[in-house]
Amino acid sequence: MGQVVQIKWGKQLELSELEYNRLRWRSRRGMLELDLLLLPYFDEVFAELCADEQSAFIKLLEQDDPDLWDWFSRKSQSDDPALAALVERILDRVQP
Repeated sequence: MGQVVQIKWGKQLELSELEYNRLRWRSRRGMLELDLLLLPYFDEVFAELCADEQSAFIKLLEQDDPDLWDWFSRKSQSDDPALAALVERILDRVQP
């Protein structure tokens, strides 16, 4: 079995390289529209987020695609304030 490398950025979550790669894979969704929002956010921003924001992103990845699409298309909003704020931050990156 290969060596596990711990990836840690300041006050961020401590993730093994395997866990980090799994999160990246989970950022790829069944809808291209969601892929275009989530994957670049993961690649460009996730490593710099604080632990709470990283946890919110991981929780976002646990949601169903139809719910995510409704939130990102602003047809509805998450009941979880942290997820609702994260959706807005992700959208702000692509809609200046």
